[in-house]
Amino acid sequence: MYRPILLAALLLPSIALLDVAWARAAEPPRVEKYLTEGNLAEGHRELTAHLAAHPTDDEARLGLGMLEFLQSVENLGQSLHKYGALGPESRLGRQIPLLRLAVPKNPAPAKVSYADVRAMLQTLLDDLARAEATLAGVKNHDVKLPLHFGLIALDLNGDGKAGSEETLWRLYASLNGGLRLSPDFTPEAVQDFVIAFDYGDVCWLRGYCHLLSAIGEMVLAYDEERLFGAIAHHLFDNPAVPAWPEELAREPRWAWEGDLADAIAGIHLASFPLLEPARMKAAHEHLTEVIRLSRESWKAIEAETDDDHEWVPSPRQTGVIPNVRVTSEMIKGWHEFLDEAEQLLTGKKLIPHWRINEAYGVNLQKVFLEPREFDLVLWAHGAAALPYVEQGPVTKPETWNRLQRMFGGQFVGFAFWFN
Repeated sequence: MYRPILLAALLLPSIALLDVAWARAAEPPRVEKYLTEGNLAEGHRELTAHLAAHPTDDEARLGLGMLEFLQSVENLGQSLHKYGALGPESRLGRQIPLLRLAVPKNPAPAKVSYADVRAMLQTLLDDLARAEATLAGVKNHDVKLPLHFGLIALDLNGDGKAGSEETLWRLYASLNGGLRLSPDFTPEAVQDFVIAFDYGDVCWLRGYCHLLSAIGEMVLAYDEERLFGAIAHHLFDNPAVPAWPEELAREPRWAWEGDLADAIAGIHLASFPLLEPARMKAAHEHLTEVIRLSRESWKAIEAETDDDHEWVPSPRQTGVIPNVRVTSEMIKGWHEFLDEAEQLLTGKKLIPHWRINEAYGVNLQKVFLEPREFDLVLWAHGAAALPYVEQGPVTKPETWNRLQRMFGGQFVGFAFWFN
């Protein structure tokens, strides 16, 4: 699982390095003022009414879909603020994307229970479904939505206004406190930072909605309450479950010994009863859509003839991320990855396990469609894998090593960008 604000986290690192002075004579898109003013609710009302009167305006529809995606981030941020999420302050919080969002500090957080976290995730899933449905209505392959993306502001503390500290570029800076930012990484520098979102990006963002939804469905399919009880104090300021009793704690010999004890308990408690099996089937459907939409996105990108502040460029275009070129070999490798991933999701290829010989492997499709209790230790041991083991072609390490070479050893990073 990666960043909950994948879109923002992927876009904003480039701002510090950009030299973009793009003067547009045209009027800004209808959605932009609502995004930069942080007034997403009013923007949603206005754009919804506009589309009811002008149903063929796909620029407005793309703007509404983008706004709804950002509302999902804003709503998540407000929930995290309400419950005093520690976010980047916590070593564990930094590793969990949905909890990593840097929200303003809440001096009086509400108590948070496991049920509250599940409700938070369900709200995110509902928000993503709404955004994806809106984006799916964009049919014009020539649609264009230029946005000053770094100036977009979100109301993450729920006080009714988006402050200067809640712009996306500042959020990214706070998420990456150790980042050595260029002197150009200033409010002034982002004034002219523009991304011209197009139809390829519509499919790209729809794919991310499905990817995040797949992750959320997998988490909600199981009952992780016992694990939450062991680690909640690493994630929230005021968990409803008690941490280790302070009156019993002795002075630690090493600063990390409590974390180590909690990590051991966490591994032990990573045994989750199956709570809602239908969610695993839903996750499988979302992942299948991610692959389909990635292919559609690249088909649209490769058909483009312009070169206009591209977020994901073809080899003939220049992207907004400086010093990063997309080559034909990379695109070929990406399609090879999509083919391999599809074969794994459909069970046509199997996943190897260290205890199983190369004639057999794990059928990933059955893991989703015939789910059982999840036990991390037993999966590592192999016993939990046995119900899904079949004889057949197994994905080869050589395939993944070749993909790594195609992307200069940075396949994972490019994968989160390419989607």
